[in-house]
Amino acid sequence: MKHQARKRFGQHFLIDQGVLAAIVRAIAVRPGDHVVEIGPGLGALTQHLLDAIPEMDAVEIDRDLVAALARRWPASRLRLHEADALAFDYATLVGADGAPLRLVGNLPYNISSPLLFALLAWRDRIQDQHFMLQKEVIDRIVAAPGTAAYGRLSVMLQAAHHVECLFEVPPEAFDPPPRVDSAVVRMIPRTQALCRNLSTLERLMERAFAQRRKMLRGTLWPWLAQQGIDADDPVWAIAPTARPEEIDVETWCRLADGLELSRTNAG
Repeated sequence: MKHQARKRFGQHFLIDQGVLAAIVRAIAVRPGDHVVEIGPGLGALTQHLLDAIPEMDAVEIDRDLVAALARRWPASRLRLHEADALAFDYATLVGADGAPLRLVGNLPYNISSPLLFALLAWRDRIQDQHFMLQKEVIDRIVAAPGTAAYGRLSVMLQAAHHVECLFEVPPEAFDPPPRVDSAVVRMIPRTQALCRNLSTLERLMERAFAQRRKMLRGTLWPWLAQQGIDADDPVWAIAPTARPEEIDVETWCRLADGLELSRTNAG
């Protein structure tokens, strides 16, 4: 019986063999790599990965798909974890050898941004991430300052990773076809994030981009003053008439470090 894609799980199964092969080439998996697939679905990408490596892990929330995958591959080759990828503890997958995880997957578009934020907590255990996402989301991830796509997601993920859009994928590569274009992104965790504390940066981004079209002096500056930061100080090199999308990642990270230091001194 054919599995019926479930809307509540955001299921769109990748079926284009050329695209699947291109993803595996981009990942360049080798025996010994600790690969973890998020949302293996019907196992199309899983098959290509297991053609290249002897074993891997997979996190899948749909119990019917878990059962089908378990019938297809023995546990010695595919270690299945029936779980919500948003709440999963990825540290439990790190083996005794401490080999970092290589995360891959055709992510459900309805949870893609929350999942990317959640994975920041495990970045020190991750070697790289290759994900199929809605093209609009990837445009936001890789966006440069001053562009319409640049925002909170851009700053947070670029502060923690080197990011690159690899290629685009049309709707007809999926069953059922989504109503949007897709793309594949590569994310490699930086050896050291551009800021001291990503949680502080996230707090800053929530405030900064809450009113992204307004000048910072009327939105963010009063809040920073309450935190003990004089945003008019030339050390920050931010014009008070600037808007959030005009500030580059490095400058936002310097301001987050100042916020972190101010909070530490106050404590």
